[in-house]
Amino acid sequence: MTAAAQPISYDPDIAPAAALIADPTRASILRSLLPDRPLAAGELARMAGVSAATASFHLAKLLEGGLIAVARQGRHRYYLLAGPEVAAAIEALGLISPALPVRTLRQSREAAALAEARTCYDHLAGRAGVELLDSLLRRGLLKERSLSRTNPSDTSATRFEVTGAGARALSSFGLNVSEVRRSRRHFAGTCIDWTQRRGHLNGALAAAITTRLFELGWIERGQRRRSVRVTEAGAEGLALTFGLNLS
Repeated sequence: MTAAAQPISYDPDIAPAAALIADPTRASILRSLLPDRPLAAGELARMAGVSAATASFHLAKLLEGGLIAVARQGRHRYYLLAGPEVAAAIEALGLISPALPVRTLRQSREAAALAEARTCYDHLAGRAGVELLDSLLRRGLLKERSLSRTNPSDTSATRFEVTGAGARALSSFGLNVSEVRRSRRHFAGTCIDWTQRRGHLNGALAAAITTRLFELGWIERGQRRRSVRVTEAGAEGLALTFGLNLS
């Protein structure tokens, strides 16, 4: 019996996802979920500046469109982005979108904090993220992988491999590179940072590094949305481990 023919992909239909993101309330909800921390509908309503009923309507649309997921804890429901691909799409839109005008001192401080260091879903972004990638490459801890030789049909963004020196440095940092590599998501690539207009590290490796930075207390959550702060111990540790100087 002949196996059923597999459907052939012609082109991605970006219109449904774009239409979902285009609504200002839904865009605000998606931005609020970028830190990869589940939030309740009431909190999302407050952050978007809409009523609970309005937030519920838009959350249902986002769920139906596959851009968010829901986690249940007892009788409570918490919402989160459907995955890192959604976060990457939202960050990428920031590159071609006009900036919201800064009208208050609070907004000015928030903008500066986000540009300095923040999370892009589950990995480090902003100036700290961009310079971390620069340091990893400069020290020879990462090297660019040629996609054309491994998979000629793969036209996606830059991918990286850990070098021998990188494996030793990451091991002393507390990461098991082999275990990270077994993740189902891609190992290491780049996002174009919308505040720096340069690449920061993404993928399973970037997520593991960022998790470890939080565990060590080298970075901590900031007071403003997705912002993070490099601690005094973190500045010293990052300099010694990765040659990263954020002064």
